[in-house]
Amino acid sequence: MSALETQAQPKLLLKNRFDKSEWAGAFGDLGTLIPFVVGYITVMKMDPLGVLFTFGVLLIIAGFYYKTPIPIQPMKAIGGAAIAQSTAISSGMVWGAGLFTGLFWLIVGATGALNVISKIASKPVIRGIVLGLGLSFIMEGTRMMKTDFDVAVIALIMTFLLLTSRRIPAMFALIIFGVAAALFKNPGLVHELAGIEFSFRFPQFAVGEITWTDMIKGTLILGIPQIPLTLGNAVIAVTAENNRLFPEHPVTVKKMAISQGILNLISPIFGGIPVCHGAGGMAGHVRFGAQTGGATIILGSLLILVALCFSESVLLIFKIFPVSVLGVILFFAGLELAVSARDVGQEKSDYYTLLITAGFSIWNMGVGFLAGLVMQECLKRKIFKV
Repeated sequence: MSALETQAQPKLLLKNRFDKSEWAGAFGDLGTLIPFVVGYITVMKMDPLGVLFTFGVLLIIAGFYYKTPIPIQPMKAIGGAAIAQSTAISSGMVWGAGLFTGLFWLIVGATGALNVISKIASKPVIRGIVLGLGLSFIMEGTRMMKTDFDVAVIALIMTFLLLTSRRIPAMFALIIFGVAAALFKNPGLVHELAGIEFSFRFPQFAVGEITWTDMIKGTLILGIPQIPLTLGNAVIAVTAENNRLFPEHPVTVKKMAISQGILNLISPIFGGIPVCHGAGGMAGHVRFGAQTGGATIILGSLLILVALCFSESVLLIFKIFPVSVLGVILFFAGLELAVSARDVGQEKSDYYTLLITAGFSIWNMGVGFLAGLVMQECLKRKIFKV
């Protein structure tokens, strides 16, 4: 049985919790959430109400269904391309890419096409994808930390000291320190935050604004290039991480694919962005205390509250989270992912497969997966000898 085929029935019936550990873990994925959301809102000019409301709803659905901290994250290839090419990419194309992604993964998952992966992918390949993702998070986290290195160093040391504390969750200390640092570095922020206004709005349907041109362009420019990253990170890696951390409540690659299909068919309805179940997000939630779906339900509820009542002030609210502190959060999520590779095996060949997969995965998850499979088979058939 492969690393992805954890078919054992759950021994325990998990229940969502909402204690302080879950509250702390709820914020463990802000390092990826905030930068992409800010990019969509400021550069793409997308309505923050639709983006945050949909995100919140999907987080709550995931929390109640899975009951483990399986996250909802922005699709990074789509988000990065849309934000970088904002003059050529419309909101309709982003929504069109989401619909294509939803249909693609729903079909791939429902037809059982991913079952082959479950049979051929060895532990070194799976762990290699997770290691590569972890290293990419560490690299991106350190880049973000360099924006204010003094603040990042203090936050980093403080997090290490409180990482296993039951009395003071590290995330609470990080948030308080981050807000204090933001206000200290920019005293004028107090007056800016005073401009936060209550403005209740209902979300509006956005599906009717999508044209066939948006669908075609969104599919070709945004949707198709996202497939390899989603396969590696949001199908294979998140399945492996969930089953490693919560063996009593396993999932399958088929379930992850179908889930992402359904979520991305829902997301564009109210103007939401393409989303996925990223392994890095799960690592972030767990690293800072989450053990159940209560963490994603908490985060989702807060996002819905902000969306419905403070959508006009979202960018002001996000200013209280310094980029350097978000980098620390991302850094620890990467560490949590990377250390999972420690159980890859004892053979030298296992480590070769692991490192080749990880190295290519830093560049592209799909390429990393294929490179790992090739190396695995070449070593198995003694074409390569190490």
